Amino acid sequence: MALHDQHDLHDNAQLKKADEWHEQDEILNQDAVALAATYVPGSAAEKALVRRIDKRIIPCIWVLYTLSYLDRANIGNAKTGGLQKDFGLTSTQYSVVLLVFFVSYVIFEVPSNLAIGRLRPSLYLSGLCMLWGGVAACMGAANNYQQLAGVRFALGVIEAGFAPGVAFYLSSWYKRYELASRFSLYYTATAISGAFSGLLAGLITKHLNGARGLEGWRWLFIIEGVGSAFVGCFTWYFMPDWPSTTKFLSGEERVLAAQRLAYDGLASTAGAQGHIGHWQAVKMAVSDWRVWAFTFLYMLCTGAQTIQYFVPTLIGAIGWTGYVGQYHTIPLYACALVSIVAFCFTADRLQRKPEAITLAATMGTIFFIIVVSTTKHMVQYVFLIFAFGCVYALPPLILTWVPNVIGHPAEKRAVSIAITNALGNSASIYGVFLWPSTDAPRYIPGFSATTVFMALIAIGAPTMAWLVKKYPVEQIDADKVVMEEIEKQRAAGRLPAHGQLEA
Repeated sequence: MALHDQHDLHDNAQLKKADEWHEQDEILNQDAVALAATYVPGSAAEKALVRRIDKRIIPCIWVLYTLSYLDRANIGNAKTGGLQKDFGLTSTQYSVVLLVFFVSYVIFEVPSNLAIGRLRPSLYLSGLCMLWGGVAACMGAANNYQQLAGVRFALGVIEAGFAPGVAFYLSSWYKRYELASRFSLYYTATAISGAFSGLLAGLITKHLNGARGLEGWRWLFIIEGVGSAFVGCFTWYFMPDWPSTTKFLSGEERVLAAQRLAYDGLASTAGAQGHIGHWQAVKMAVSDWRVWAFTFLYMLCTGAQTIQYFVPTLIGAIGWTGYVGQYHTIPLYACALVSIVAFCFTADRLQRKPEAITLAATMGTIFFIIVVSTTKHMVQYVFLIFAFGCVYALPPLILTWVPNVIGHPAEKRAVSIAITNALGNSASIYGVFLWPSTDAPRYIPGFSATTVFMALIAIGAPTMAWLVKKYPVEQIDADKVVMEEIEKQRAAGRLPAHGQLEA
């Protein structure tokens, strides 16, 4: 325990050094080697290690993703907060503004995720936050929908690497049935930022409209964008990089971190196994049928999730408009928050991820059928809340299922996650056209398509689970990976050499 405290004090006392990957720790005692040779899952040392990792990683990525989602999704709040009226936006033009973001987002995801495996995640992810914050603030300077679309395209380029990068980053620290619960905590940022966005949009568009000659929706873009860039200046200091290289863990903890992943069937990232080439990783990923099956499932859930960009509009169709309408979006995101945590933690605890996906999709299908079949506004609103929660529970479950099945090599895992996330998000390209204003007030085509998406997930998840069980991925030699990691740490001076064990 004292060793942990010493390292924490060291971290707090010094700035994070640029050469962290090559930082030399003091040589630790021989107990580290004994620990590596006698790894026992669920030990007190492992639980303490996981708690330390959680405290450093989860808050950082949660804050970054909250800001990411605010800056990409506030377009819906800006639309109902005066943007549509000022620009004379038609339904098609608004869909185009949404569309261009996803076009660039899809194109640049795989190249970005190839880069993160070779770069420091702390600097890379924080740097993206600073850049997208600056670009998002520029939306406040747009004077027509073409300019707005251009800025949204640039925003998609920068944000493309963040979500798949975080999924890969987490899979490099956590075991397969730790992933969904951690990813769910990270993904709650979408729900909380959505609810907060509605509250913030209501306050800003009401109280800052006309301040210094700027409309309220412009202040919404500027304040949220500048806030993101400011926070990104600091998160890099607190984020660790890879288990084998971060200085906030001791040498024995690094070995234990590698053991956890090795025995769980995951290759060590930036560790003793080394790298494979970019093109080799791409070829391995695109030739694996599992990647395309996951991509199909993810396309369905992201297609359903495009409803998020029309929530203020749908609330207006039910009967609440203006500031009141903004505030009525909050319960939807509150339900989404509860659903994400409940489904993901249950999936990890019971180790039943496919079953959790099937249950959420089935419930969502039923709820959407009720929404589209009734004309009573309060019934529509209540079941829209429940259905929205089910939609939000699916992305973290499906995306963290990918590294559960495709664990190694690390570069293939990174590309597989990026392909799934990138092509999966391509559903948003056509999804944004599912809710034209001509379908108001019931929006039956949009709701019907979303219902079909959810039903297909409910069928596809158990089918995928059966196929993965029938055709499993070849697993790595866990003992070999651990011994390679021990030798790497010895060579770096972080563990005693063979001759020192008897000293």
